[in-house]
Amino acid sequence: MASSSSSSYGIEQLQKECYYEWMSLQAKHIVDLKEALMRQRSNAYNHHKLEELVGKIVNDFQSYAKRRSELTDKSCSSYFAPSWNSSLENGLLWMGGCRPSSFIDENIDDGHDGDSSMSDLTATQLEKINDLHVKVIREEDKLTKKYANFQEDVADMPIAVTAFWRDSVEADVAVEDALDKHEECMGVLMAEADKVRVETLKRIVEVLTPVQAAEFLLSGKRLHMSLHEWGRAREDRGYGCVHVRMQQQG
Repeated sequence: MASSSSSSYGIEQLQKECYYEWMSLQAKHIVDLKEALMRQRSNAYNHHKLEELVGKIVNDFQSYAKRRSELTDKSCSSYFAPSWNSSLENGLLWMGGCRPSSFIDENIDDGHDGDSSMSDLTATQLEKINDLHVKVIREEDKLTKKYANFQEDVADMPIAVTAFWRDSVEADVAVEDALDKHEECMGVLMAEADKVRVETLKRIVEVLTPVQAAEFLLSGKRLHMSLHEWGRAREDRGYGCVHVRMQQQG
């Protein structure tokens, strides 16, 4: 059991490192996108270069999703409540990540009334985005139902029967096999969700112009980075308040 625990810890560390490498890369993407958009506005950057940058960023996201999938082979539970996330971030998670439909809800709908190029979406673009939105929500619903079924299946596992009849539950072979099977199913489900996330991002970028796509990606990355910082800051403030109260009571 100790070796199994040690192995799980090692895998979680790899998952954590993968996440922070991705966050570091996103910070670089933000700098690159801001610089590219500034050059574009001064006519010093052509659409082809901007398109290449957008394509590279989409490919980086696909590579990150692939790496995550590889790290779920042994354990995927950590991705559904990551220790490297704040409580705020974990409260917003869907299948180990963000909802694909949120790409549209937060980054396109909010930008449509602003001063950026995202406010210049044509009727044809809006129609394609709306059609995509409906399709993505339908795919999300299917995965959510699968997730609910997997959760219900836990009650039928040997461990549930064992827990009913024993005061102390010991993980026998049947229990371990059932948990391994559940872990495997959850990993497959998260990989399917990641696939929807990647495909949604690709389809959105295909509809947008290079400038619109760059602004869209920049908005999404800023939001992701901000949520991470806001969540950590709130937890730090919460700890600080508790610490002060304990000192006062002491």
